[in-house]
Amino acid sequence: MRELPATRTLRSHQADDLDWIVEHHGVLYATEFGWDQRFQELVARIVDEFRIQHDPVVERCWIAELQGQRVGCVMLVKKAEAIAQLRLLLVDPKARGTGLGYQLMDTCIQFARAQGYRRLTLWTSDVLHSAKRLYERTGFRFIEEEPHAMFGPPMLGQTWVLEL
Repeated sequence: MRELPATRTLRSHQADDLDWIVEHHGVLYATEFGWDQRFQELVARIVDEFRIQHDPVVERCWIAELQGQRVGCVMLVKKAEAIAQLRLLLVDPKARGTGLGYQLMDTCIQFARAQGYRRLTLWTSDVLHSAKRLYERTGFRFIEEEPHAMFGPPMLGQTWVLEL
């Protein structure tokens, strides 16, 4: 694991961070996986819903910064009574291997527990191997998968769950 400089921060989102989340997801996933604009459109819908409806008492968005630059994010939103959903986890390539993904996940899990959620769910794609290893490491278990081509290339959408 690479060591992170002391200038690493994890903070609550600010208004301009939400546009960064949409743009950075779109660019990164297009570059790394060949996903088309439909993925960025999905991220934009998730972000817009959060922007309009989020309840700051039980939902959060965290931004990771490294030397003053945004390098990661994660959201936790209420899905149902006592169930939260982890959304839009992202770690920029320049911060991968540093433990930042684990820190984002752990922060999200601890917040979910503190708010009284009993379950945390997430949906991902089978091609995101590093993310899946992180989900396993933080206690999530794989529930189901189904084929899709929502973002261009065929892949498997996967549902994961963590009992809190």
